[in-house]
Amino acid sequence: MDKKRLVIIIIITLALCGNVYFGMMYIFQRMETSRVQQQFRVQQTNERALAFTKLFVEKVLGGTGEVIFEDRLRLENSVREISDKDVFSQWQKFVESGNDADAQHNTALLLSMLLNRIRK
Repeated sequence: MDKKRLVIIIIITLALCGNVYFGMMYIFQRMETSRVQQQFRVQQTNERALAFTKLFVEKVLGGTGEVIFEDRLRLENSVREISDKDVFSQWQKFVESGNDADAQHNTALLLSMLLNRIRK
């Protein structure tokens, strides 16, 4: 009878140790998955911010006149994809600029904000 109890205790102990081990591995895996998802979100935001910045430089700063409707629409959609209310608010300030001095100031603020949003 003692050997049966000893075997049962050993089996239960091994099962509990296995459960603890696999439970810890599950927790560590969840933490790693969360970290990777966060890095992915940051990378997506960076790519969207860079895409908008490139488009802005090409169409607005590098343009030779008024920005056509299609380009304004692309810029608007691109800035919305960044999903940052502060960047979008600064974009709205730029769009609503009343004169060249305001537009230049708002451009500098917008580009600075975009560059500050890009993370490693």
